[in-house]
Amino acid sequence: MALLGALSIATAACAPSAPGNSQPPATSAASALATSPPASPASATPQATPGDPTHLRLAPFAIGLNSPVNVANAGDGSGRLFVNEQDGVIRVIGAGGTVRTEQFLDIRRLVLSGGEQGLLGLAFHPGFPGQPRVFVDYTRVPDGATVIAEYRANAERADPASQRVLLVIAQPFANHNGGQLAFGPDGDLYIGMGDGGSGGDPFGNGQNTHALLGKVLRIDVDGPQAAGKAYAIPVDNPFAAGGAHPGAGAPEVWAYGLRNPWRFSFDAANGDLYIGDVGQGAWEEIDRQAGGSHGGQDYGWNVMEGRHCYRGACDPSAYVAPIAEYGHDQGCAVIGGSVYRGSQQPVLRGVYVFADDC
Repeated sequence: MALLGALSIATAACAPSAPGNSQPPATSAASALATSPPASPASATPQATPGDPTHLRLAPFAIGLNSPVNVANAGDGSGRLFVNEQDGVIRVIGAGGTVRTEQFLDIRRLVLSGGEQGLLGLAFHPGFPGQPRVFVDYTRVPDGATVIAEYRANAERADPASQRVLLVIAQPFANHNGGQLAFGPDGDLYIGMGDGGSGGDPFGNGQNTHALLGKVLRIDVDGPQAAGKAYAIPVDNPFAAGGAHPGAGAPEVWAYGLRNPWRFSFDAANGDLYIGDVGQGAWEEIDRQAGGSHGGQDYGWNVMEGRHCYRGACDPSAYVAPIAEYGHDQGCAVIGGSVYRGSQQPVLRGVYVFADDC
């Protein structure tokens, strides 16, 4: 949704939806899915219904940005937004949409940028600014590995000299890097990792529970560090010592069978996790994990693409189906989005608003 140096926001159009309108989304168009009421964290899978892309309009919010790829809120009540520029700079947008001259962080010397690589993810510690720590996901110079790192920060800027590397993950190819970072309602850090790239997941990372690629990972950045690691392992991760399947996979793995979970988000009302997983050549999908889940879901890649067998025959019942999919006659690459819980657009309350990039 952020193209050509501009950050856009989706707003509800005044005109009613046209019945039977099958017009595909425009470039970087916003769409919507209805979700179930937020009353119960363990509610059944919501009935997702396609929204009419003409119901939403994109309006410029901030200009003067260079390849913005991610937006984060510090949760400090300031109303500021923090924007990753792909080349390695984090910029600050004030509450009125003004891009500030001062940079929050500049790590361009560390970042390999271009295509699907760059400074891709940003998350503030849930206790910020009392816990003065921010976390980034970037592609490393010169080898293209993914780095998850922590920086010390105050309200105005992060200290580039304070870097503490938490995790380095080798990338066999330059695409499908993932990049999303987000703290869950449980206070743990969730990390989106693509399958390693090329096409069709040639190394089978999506279904290999011992690989960190093709996954959503979950780590504890506050607990005592696990042996040989710069973070703690949540004891109830599905393959951790206290999980449902100890030793059956890497202890960091939370969910698997993903191709490129470029963006995901937690519903502020109930903790449900929504994942936009970019498809191969035919189907884009949105996956949902109920709040209170114990993890371990297999979303099917590279056996499934959307709700369809990717190669030959398969058993779809062995995998968790997406709550929504759409073909490439309607879009190109799902960006992901969020469940709207604000008050300015009542018609969107409880709706998952997402985008696609063509």
